[in-house]
Amino acid sequence: MAGKAKKYVDENRESKNPELELVDKSIVNLLEVPGLFDLQHITRLTLTHNKIAAIPVNITELVNLEHLNLFNNHVKEIPSTINSLMKLKILNLGMNKLNSLPRGFGAFPVLEVLELTYNNLNEKSLPGNFFCLDTLRALYLGDNDFEIIPPEIGRLKNLQILVMRDNDLIAIPKEVGELPRLKELHLQGNRLTVLPPELGNLDLVGSKQVFRGENNPWVTPIADQYQVGVSHVFDYIRSDTYRFLYGRHIAAESAPPPKTNDKSKKISRG
Repeated sequence: MAGKAKKYVDENRESKNPELELVDKSIVNLLEVPGLFDLQHITRLTLTHNKIAAIPVNITELVNLEHLNLFNNHVKEIPSTINSLMKLKILNLGMNKLNSLPRGFGAFPVLEVLELTYNNLNEKSLPGNFFCLDTLRALYLGDNDFEIIPPEIGRLKNLQILVMRDNDLIAIPKEVGELPRLKELHLQGNRLTVLPPELGNLDLVGSKQVFRGENNPWVTPIADQYQVGVSHVFDYIRSDTYRFLYGRHIAAESAPPPKTNDKSKKISRG
């Protein structure tokens, strides 16, 4: 019930504390929390573990917000105006019920961390300007329904962490290899068989770098190298041998199925 939150809002109004936590307060509708959107001084709002189904347009009244955390709610709707939060750096919408992101979502001017783990998103859920988030340092899209990563991912030149674990990925675009600052790439638990040779451009081997690729149906040469160690995988995908094999694999994948003559079609129909 929103009434539980009222005293915390009142206390915050008096103290002018830049941080407000309304965790596990059974909030369903933010508009029913009296005075919440009058707190224009707050920079951090934590609303985790509630039952919020929609983010109201009033959220944009919190003009100084830098960190908005809605992890573990029931959010299905986000207002298209949310990108007018000009100071927002961290947005956590993990563990919600999102099927899509609103038009214009990619217009946040300074967003650095976007957490969208545990939703119902896929490549068709992303608005056209999503990859205009060129200030993004970390993108968490694990436990969703992605089959591909759009090649526009290559625009996110400041990206350091990309998490796509536990999706339905069948391929990784070569443009991931064009992310010069990438230090963590999580691809475990997908349907990947090969990696683009361009991934060899990245430095993902070392004590401060992370590459995770377990629980994928890798082709035998990659699976064998992975058993030995991640560094061996990257040495292998940089080799001329692999480039040749990768080219053959992609050609075979894109080849049209063999034609069947009319007679055999009739037979197959019985």
